[in-house]
Amino acid sequence: MDEKSQIQALHRTAPLLPMGPGRIECRTRDYQRHGTTGLFAALNTKTGRIIGQTRQRHRSLEFRNFLDTIENNVPEELDVHLIMDNYGTHRTKSIHNWLAKRPRFHVHFTPTSACWLNLVERWFALLTQRRLRRGVHRSTRELKAAIDDFIAHHNRDPQPFIWHKSADQILYSVARFCQRINDSGD
Repeated sequence: MDEKSQIQALHRTAPLLPMGPGRIECRTRDYQRHGTTGLFAALNTKTGRIIGQTRQRHRSLEFRNFLDTIENNVPEELDVHLIMDNYGTHRTKSIHNWLAKRPRFHVHFTPTSACWLNLVERWFALLTQRRLRRGVHRSTRELKAAIDDFIAHHNRDPQPFIWHKSADQILYSVARFCQRINDSGD
């Protein structure tokens, strides 16, 4: 699970111009801002299903409410493994107390600067590419409705994300990259 904060409700001052032969899609740089919203989302890595909730803020209170939403949407007989970053709202005393009372919740923190390990970030990229980037939202209400609609559409036929490389292949690539960085300083 993770948050996508500061999603802007933007309205372009001119419509997008479609692609044509030898011409890429064009859009004006001018836009009107109509506020922002945030999105809490939890991804079931096995099924690809999303639990999402838009909020104006993303403090520990809103995060706690989202944990309640997760709890209400996951059958009681299942354990819940939360893979998330070390963001401050995830580590407050109220969150710690909430989790301590629910032994079926297991928290796994990703290392700092390793958000790519959290697959919900990949889903956020899909949301951005397919719904937000080209969208016109004249209010935060329209923006929230668009996000809720995208989640509902996604959940009609959810597909899990599949790693196409083994952990050893990924670690080997990271090691090669680190080696290139270390060798470039000579």
